[in-house]
Amino acid sequence: MSRNIIITGAAGALGGAVVEKFKREGYHVIALVKPDANEVAEEADVTYEVDVTDEKAVADFVKEYQIQFGELDAIAMIVGGFAMGSLESTTQKELNRMFQLNFFSAFSMVSGFLPLFKKQMHGTFLFVGARPALQLQDATSTVAYSLSKKLVISLSEIVAEEVKGTDIRTHVFVPSIIDTPANREAMPDSDFGKWVNPADIAEAMHYALNTPSLRQMTFKLYGGV
Repeated sequence: MSRNIIITGAAGALGGAVVEKFKREGYHVIALVKPDANEVAEEADVTYEVDVTDEKAVADFVKEYQIQFGELDAIAMIVGGFAMGSLESTTQKELNRMFQLNFFSAFSMVSGFLPLFKKQMHGTFLFVGARPALQLQDATSTVAYSLSKKLVISLSEIVAEEVKGTDIRTHVFVPSIIDTPANREAMPDSDFGKWVNPADIAEAMHYALNTPSLRQMTFKLYGGV
């Protein structure tokens, strides 16, 4: 029987690597992409346009998902964004933008699909954190980004507490700089060899999902930086 996984942000560099990995491993991949952005997740079995920061849009998708597919094995929450900014320069507008992209994009999926996971008594949430959320010396120049990712990590811990006694699991994958075209363009003088390959994150997600003894784990993928 094919296993179902939802991957948000599936058209991005990391999302594409995760789609490719799980498709290759025999999963039925349901990709979510940003509406009206002409994004394509070519390797996915089916693609939906869903604004995962919009709780109503997610609630509508949850209903559609259950009608079309029934049970769900995992959700990989890849949607996110990055911004520089110190305490002095960070505005509430930038905080809100980072919270929407990084935190609410995950929170809406968790709150939407947790009832299904509870009904099934199994399922896995795969979150993406960031190193500055754990190493605060790296957070002083990325305040909004780091705060939003810290909330993602806290959300995973709250979910784990909520689902004790079930086979629902939560894992967080915490990379340093991910080797994507956008990051290379933004930091052209960096040593790309020290960055984290998206395929390595995808491999870690697959390993976590397929190792039932891992209940709640934080995977630190820091590369050489």
